[in-house]
Amino acid sequence: MAFFPPNSQLMNCESNKKLQPIINFSSKEDNEEISDNNLHENCYIVGIKEYITTRNIHLSKVISREKRAAVLICLFQGLEGEIRVILTKRSMKLSTHPGEVALPGGKMDEEDLDDSATALREAKEEIGLKSSLVQVITNLEPFISLHLLTVVPVVGLLSRIEEFKPLLNADEVDAIFDVPLDIFLKEENHRRVEKEWGRWKYVCHIFEYESSKKGVYQIGGLTASILIHAASIIYQTTPSFSEYLPDFSQLQFTLNMN
Repeated sequence: MAFFPPNSQLMNCESNKKLQPIINFSSKEDNEEISDNNLHENCYIVGIKEYITTRNIHLSKVISREKRAAVLICLFQGLEGEIRVILTKRSMKLSTHPGEVALPGGKMDEEDLDDSATALREAKEEIGLKSSLVQVITNLEPFISLHLLTVVPVVGLLSRIEEFKPLLNADEVDAIFDVPLDIFLKEENHRRVEKEWGRWKYVCHIFEYESSKKGVYQIGGLTASILIHAASIIYQTTPSFSEYLPDFSQLQFTLNMN
């Protein structure tokens, strides 16, 4: 699936830069004494949440439910302290995008109160993830698919990964796996393909990830673009590759003026 990217201007970062996320997975139950550093990080999360919410509040009011969907960017801490994200391989039985890698999610139902409810419900239906295990942090700015579906990424933290017992819906999901979030900022195992939709040209990013147990996965299209955007916010840096095609509109305007 391709997409219209959110309105962001990004610059390349150094590929060898040590990436440090702005979130932590400690809870009050796990660590009652919150250090100044953790307090700063938690405040940073709140600041980002308020910033993004303010930018998107008007969108949530005007976009109809029939054309709205949400996906869950479910993050947890790996064995080496890295931040990882849960992904699925769509069932080959599905009529759209069979066998492709995706984030848990789907279209909004009438009973869903908001985008977070949609993402959590879909995650429960697809992979058996209980909403009580997920702490929703924020919603990122929406993406628009080529089918003109508004897709809202919902960021959630899974602090107690050991309590998550995957239960796959065979009609929708063939496999579940996880990858380090920071791979979506690195040039390694990344390639880009230029495509066209009507008169519009865009970049499709594809990441190759090899799982020691489940083989090689190709992560591309809308899913890759959402995760590039999420990783850029969480790590407060930009990809080591060019995310968009060069914009020559200003140059063309100048040439026309001359």
